[in-house]
Amino acid sequence: MNAAERDELCYLSATEVVALVRGRELSPVELLDAVLDRMREVEPTLHAFCTPTPDLARAQANRLADAVVRGEPVGPLAGVPMGIKDLLSTAGIRTTSGSWIYRDFIPDADDIVVERSLAAGAICLGKTNTSEFGYSATGQNRLFPTTRNPWNPALSPGGSSAGSAAAVAAGLGPVALGSDGGCSVRIPAALCGLVGFKPSMGRVPVYPGCRDERLPGVSGWESIEHIGPISRTVADAALMLSVLAGPDQRDRHSIPCQDIDWIAAAHRGRQEAVTGLRIGYSPDFGYLPVDPAVRRVVDRAVTNVLGNQLGCHIEQVDPGWPDPGAAYAALIVAETDLTGMRRLIAEHGKHLSPYLVGWMGADWTAQDFTDANIMRKTVVNAMARLMTRFDVLITPTSAVPAFPVDRLGPTEIDGRSVTNSTWIGFNYPANLTGQPAISIPAGRTADGLPVGLQIIGRHLDDATVLRLAAAFESVAPWSQVRPRVSSPELDGA
Repeated sequence: MNAAERDELCYLSATEVVALVRGRELSPVELLDAVLDRMREVEPTLHAFCTPTPDLARAQANRLADAVVRGEPVGPLAGVPMGIKDLLSTAGIRTTSGSWIYRDFIPDADDIVVERSLAAGAICLGKTNTSEFGYSATGQNRLFPTTRNPWNPALSPGGSSAGSAAAVAAGLGPVALGSDGGCSVRIPAALCGLVGFKPSMGRVPVYPGCRDERLPGVSGWESIEHIGPISRTVADAALMLSVLAGPDQRDRHSIPCQDIDWIAAAHRGRQEAVTGLRIGYSPDFGYLPVDPAVRRVVDRAVTNVLGNQLGCHIEQVDPGWPDPGAAYAALIVAETDLTGMRRLIAEHGKHLSPYLVGWMGADWTAQDFTDANIMRKTVVNAMARLMTRFDVLITPTSAVPAFPVDRLGPTEIDGRSVTNSTWIGFNYPANLTGQPAISIPAGRTADGLPVGLQIIGRHLDDATVLRLAAAFESVAPWSQVRPRVSSPELDGA
């Protein structure tokens, strides 16, 4: 098999892989061999995987291949190679959460989503890199090499599901598991030209992540954390949700999902299914600076694709809530084991990310936390009023395209000085409200960098989000546009 044939296998969608494996037209072992070969080629540049598991993957693929030959039924993810974010627990496999503190930690149980994915026949390629405890929207930590963007390895892939997005964009599995406490599925999807879906709060159960009181740093974000897929197509995101979604008694926030057929929602994404949808388009939320290149791409996508081609009714809106950035930060800290984290910082602070130490060491007060809860209610109520007028809310996903890999974010956007977190400001309102939100590719800048468009749905209306995303994809497809991963001389690589 030459490199071109190998790469065609590596870029099969998950939906295609399952059909070919079930039809005995593709061996899961053959596909895995292709993906592992490509990993050997691109991983020295990208650093998407912090703990690869090729031996485990081969054992899983061999067992599945034998089952297919024997004519046994196989699961809905049969043969799909998949990366698992290093914030998600994997029994018997090192799970560091991107932190030196947990550098040798091996969980005794799988996260629910890992358990369900593997039971459905997915093949575990390994753990994908993340920022420390998910506390930044990049792929930097002090334990592993920084993850790089396949479109340009000098740039960041976003985060904190950095390795998951870099892997999928580079052809190292058609899907990967990510988590999103404020942007961490959608931002890397946007910067890497992928689909990143944060389903409604409770659709996908979370455990032990966020809820294991024994693990300071890991046991946080409970009321804002979501787990979702990163993929190259909307259909693959829906396929993943058909496996991941559904209640579990270990997650008190998890909810029934009988109201939605995930796969049907994505496959009904034709023009006639979305014509007439009422779309509120907010290009800046009334307070966010946006890179002009991003604004041009998203404006064009909204007007030409959603409006002209799909026949949606577009109205530009200002949602009407104040910037909740400071409140969002306070909520994160309020849900953290602050006592445990400060103890660990006192013991190991020199090994931890400076921004994390700063967050944990700040002089937080009870009033900061109660003010943050009031701001959350302000956003939730304003969003509810807004969504009585619209079926979905559209925004850019990231306020900027990918930026240099050694930064936590831009310090200036469109001539305005900003904090490192301003650029993710379109994302965390949907975590505060728990609404479904997806990032899909809207196009690329003049220099070829991906730009994401975010679709936020009404409360629990995941189906409309998927349907509109699939309709957009059907008239402006992106899955065949692939980065050419190069290996330039990289400073400090």
